[in-house]
Amino acid sequence: MSQLPPMSRRAFLQGAALAGAMSALTFRPLMATAGSTPASATGGAGQAPLFPQAPLMPQPFALLPAGSIKPGGWLLRQLQIQAGGLGGHLDEFWPIVGPDSGWSGGTGESWEDGPYFLDGLVPLAWQLDSPKLKAKAMRFINWTLDHPWDNGMFGPRSNDDWWPRMVMLKVLTQYHELADDPRVMPLMTRYFHYQLQAMPARPLRDWGRMRWQDELVSVLWLYQRTRDPKLLELAQLLRQQGYDWQGAFAHFRFTQKVDADALRKQAGGADAFMEDLGLQVHGVNNAQALKASPVWSIVSGSAGDRDAVHRQLQMLDTYHGLPNGMFSADEHLAGRSPSQGTELCTVVETMYSLELALAITGDTALGDRLERIAFNALPAALTDDMWAHQYNQQPNQVECSLHRQPWTSDGPESNLFGLEPNFRCCTANFHQGWPKFTNSLWMATADGGLAAMSYAPCTVHTMVRDVPVVVEQASDYPFRQTVSITIRPQRALAFPLRLRVPAWSQDTRIAVNGKTIKAAAGFTTIERTWAPGDVIEVVFDAAVKTERGYNDALSFTRGALVYALPIKENWVVWRKRGPTNDWQVYPGSRWNLGIEPDVAVAVSEHPIGEKPFAGTTPAVQLALQGRYVPAWKAEEGNAEPVPAKAEPSADEAAQTITLVPYAGAKLRITAFPSLG
Repeated sequence: MSQLPPMSRRAFLQGAALAGAMSALTFRPLMATAGSTPASATGGAGQAPLFPQAPLMPQPFALLPAGSIKPGGWLLRQLQIQAGGLGGHLDEFWPIVGPDSGWSGGTGESWEDGPYFLDGLVPLAWQLDSPKLKAKAMRFINWTLDHPWDNGMFGPRSNDDWWPRMVMLKVLTQYHELADDPRVMPLMTRYFHYQLQAMPARPLRDWGRMRWQDELVSVLWLYQRTRDPKLLELAQLLRQQGYDWQGAFAHFRFTQKVDADALRKQAGGADAFMEDLGLQVHGVNNAQALKASPVWSIVSGSAGDRDAVHRQLQMLDTYHGLPNGMFSADEHLAGRSPSQGTELCTVVETMYSLELALAITGDTALGDRLERIAFNALPAALTDDMWAHQYNQQPNQVECSLHRQPWTSDGPESNLFGLEPNFRCCTANFHQGWPKFTNSLWMATADGGLAAMSYAPCTVHTMVRDVPVVVEQASDYPFRQTVSITIRPQRALAFPLRLRVPAWSQDTRIAVNGKTIKAAAGFTTIERTWAPGDVIEVVFDAAVKTERGYNDALSFTRGALVYALPIKENWVVWRKRGPTNDWQVYPGSRWNLGIEPDVAVAVSEHPIGEKPFAGTTPAVQLALQGRYVPAWKAEEGNAEPVPAKAEPSADEAAQTITLVPYAGAKLRITAFPSLG
């Protein structure tokens, strides 16, 4: 959650006066006609991807321009569900992003929520080519582009905080790739020039200081297009004033569940630019920080900077890792117990950081991690119709009700499903998850080729060596393990094509036009002259794997999916929230089961429903044996930590249980006590 310290938040909500030194430098406003509309319906399909050029460090992959990838199959249905739920209707009834938003000229909320909402709405609107959603986005974008401040600042005049503008800059970069709007780059240039001269007197602090790397992404985006040397000066200044995430993880101190209040009490002048010392253990900050070292390496040229993301992930996994691919953060780092939660903002920000880090490092392990989060943790925190979401999700989640445990700093609404449970940031921010994942399915390679980074169904329109190329990827992955890729260059064209091979697939089979290609670990590279209609067939080997976690608990995966025991769900409306509800969910079946570590598991596959992750129509099921553990109970609506030594019931025989994909079970057990 992005929560200001109390005095600062009150100041924002009351429309505090502008703070900080303002430059005397003035700029002529950039104006466009009041009903400016996007110039392009196809997005970046005709644009060539950009790679860093000297003096920046080269990187092996680059994201394709926004709009180059269109979803298909189950992924298209998932995005349509998002558009039909909160993602497409939030502004119609939630005043925070409604007509009075400060980001569309009103006097309402003027901090992070408007930009957060747009960060997902903009790519979603163009991926679905929806005039209605584009018009919703343009209300904010036109106002922002048409009302810059005279000094180069932009956005609502009720605050001059650097942080919310960092989010809006990400929105504008996507929008420019989609619409080629001539207003975007001049506004960004003027803002960055203003910021360069203003920041020495008004440095980054608090949220902006922790999230400097998010602005660096936009600074480098603009530098690649304008080669303005002042942008590299600004990059250095951002790094100088920003929090040293790499150093913090090199000497990682937070090895247990963190009491953020205790850290705050240490503030007393310890860090003049961070009022709240809890910010360094804040989940969303740590999620966004995963991109800090890789993105900074583009400027520094240091391989050590580039690879530091692995140290960050190692520390988070070792001390706070959960079986769904995430780390606990409810809302501060909270240890490894699967009864602890993870904030939805943390999920989508981790995904975005991994998408960028994968392009910069080329490390396929980051792709494996990204898929585990995208196919499990992301949909698990949303109702199947995406009209409600959780603030915190738990791998072992046995009840969603008004309880204060086991949260360290969140309130009793923390794991309810609803409009804005606990705090509103995730309501605005979760929308970026699926659209940005879609944008990262394929990437360009530095040697003039293409790379499949994930295997969700999609169609790619891009330029390869100045030739238009269409790639059609058909698959029910991750619910199935076969992928068909059809290559359609405008003419026969030689270029390398790379396929990411997940580490869990030990016997991957690949064929081009029926001819077998030897699969390699990491990336399999196919060098050939591609003719229109060439077909690549990929079959992954997805065996059931047993993983050990907290207190030797057992979790089960198959391919990119994590599996969980579904608990019968009784949904109760707590309160109405316009067209949606806030829900409590109570268990209707027993859940306290332990499992033998060498248990036999049977796999069955079923049709994929219209709502791909819905628990009522699980696409895959695992059948195995378990035994009840009477001493393992719930306290205050939450499963006790998994016992290290579990004693099964002497009075009850082994039970046949069925596990389903993690996201389909809103009440679930994912980490089971080991009976061996």
